[in-house]
Amino acid sequence: MYLTDEAQAYADQHTTPESALLARLNRETHVQLLHARMLSGHAQGRLLSMLSHMVRPRRVLELGTFTGYSALCLAEGMAEDGLLHTVEQNAELESRIRRYVREAGQEHRIQLHIGDARNVLGGLAETWDLVFIDADKINNDTYYELVLPQVRPGGFLLIDNVLWGDKVLPSYSPKASDKDTFAVRAFNDKVQADERVENVFLPLRDGLLLVRKR
Repeated sequence: MYLTDEAQAYADQHTTPESALLARLNRETHVQLLHARMLSGHAQGRLLSMLSHMVRPRRVLELGTFTGYSALCLAEGMAEDGLLHTVEQNAELESRIRRYVREAGQEHRIQLHIGDARNVLGGLAETWDLVFIDADKINNDTYYELVLPQVRPGGFLLIDNVLWGDKVLPSYSPKASDKDTFAVRAFNDKVQADERVENVFLPLRDGLLLVRKR
């Protein structure tokens, strides 16, 4: 569920501000693009940065770049020799992503791949310290099973939009049964029962699932 506007404003006021560059990307995304809510935004972006600083990953994978906001946040906490691979299916976003990565001085640390993540992943021979899955929700399980074997023991995965506008909740009315809601529900239940991992469900914005590989 989403916070009230007042509660969200209070939380934002007590969260480290986003950088001027991220604020500009945030504003530009909301002004110029449809579905701007797909952008991680201030609070979630600061959480991604904080988690990255805690893990200090050398290899990060992101599935679903959108305009690059979350990739820039994740890159903030990487080790000095860190490299982030981010995959975006929408080629129309490429020039915007590359422009902001360049302005952030992260060209040598963020590698953008344009294409279907299921195809791109086969060419990435890496061991991941941190993975952020924020792509099409119906394929969450597919992405999870593809990347989990490549995550190091003790490594982390983050999966976004696991509340799916509250439609996964048993009390949701009318009962949602569309294919995306069904897929998110099934994925959440699967992770909860998966003995390969430990998990915490964070009700931040549209829900963020934090997973640690055993």
